[in-house]
Amino acid sequence: MKAYTIGSQQGIASLTAVTRDVPQPGPGQVLVKVRAVSLNHRDLLIVSSKYGAPRPEDRVPVSDGVGEVAVLGEGVSGIDVGQRVTAPHFVSWTDGPFSPAYFGHDLGVTHDGWLAEYVLVPAHALVKVPDSLTDRQVAALSGAALTAWNAIVEVGKVKAGDSVLALGTGGVSIMALQIARMCGARVAITSSSDEKLEQARALGADVTVNYRSDGDWDKTVFAALGNGADIVVETGGLATLRQSIAAAAPNGRIAIIGALGGTVSDPLPNFGTIIGKNLAIHGIAAGGRAMLQRLVNAIAINGMEPVVNKVFGFDEAADAYAYLHSGDHFGKVMIQVA
Repeated sequence: MKAYTIGSQQGIASLTAVTRDVPQPGPGQVLVKVRAVSLNHRDLLIVSSKYGAPRPEDRVPVSDGVGEVAVLGEGVSGIDVGQRVTAPHFVSWTDGPFSPAYFGHDLGVTHDGWLAEYVLVPAHALVKVPDSLTDRQVAALSGAALTAWNAIVEVGKVKAGDSVLALGTGGVSIMALQIARMCGARVAITSSSDEKLEQARALGADVTVNYRSDGDWDKTVFAALGNGADIVVETGGLATLRQSIAAAAPNGRIAIIGALGGTVSDPLPNFGTIIGKNLAIHGIAAGGRAMLQRLVNAIAINGMEPVVNKVFGFDEAADAYAYLHSGDHFGKVMIQVA
């Protein structure tokens, strides 16, 4: 089969096209023929050796994808060859609360991921894809969308009429916008690009703020939402946390997902405001199989179309990585495998 490996992890140029034997499923495993994959920011970090310890050079990357069952391993039942499937990248997280132990089996990191013509996945991790959903609707769900779903629905306990603030217009934030609107919430979103803010308004964003031209964007968001954001999808990290706290409503929930904003000289948050507003700050580490099943069900019922900015061919994988790295994207960057 054709596949890509992460090589020496010195950057995108390390991504290496290879040919290797098709893996065979062991007991409890399923061989999935990959149809499409979606890139996430961490895929850039992995090929640059910035995501924990360096990985084996022959590791196949990418954690987000959709495919169809090709071969069933011994003891696997309840699923048929030809059935389209997806899976969370923490394949051991089937249900219940998060455990750090789930980092031990992480598709695309500790084990080979989706950027190949075939991938091995434990049968217990698979989520069946309804016929009503297209590959494009599903390929981006297990990473960015599941993270946003966890932040807004599972942790944020969103209710119709709540206000949600999403920082930036990357994959997670745009998924957060769409999921929040699907749940009946009002949404504020920030960006450094007026063009991207216009696109966000077309998706239903109620409040849009350019954080470069408005240094007090937290005050603007708080006022525009009436009493701040009930849920904040925090992707900037310490660089934006102070302002996210300021923009949050009393009893708000701040879901910390990433650190795209870089470092700051004074990283300490405003503890007085956290206490005074009775805020909850919660780290988000993607999600598990049961969450993904609920997300797939919601997408199928509501017909949500995740924003796919650009689709590359399998032989253009390096170009897809470079496009994601450029920051020009709005929504998800996908690679068509089959």
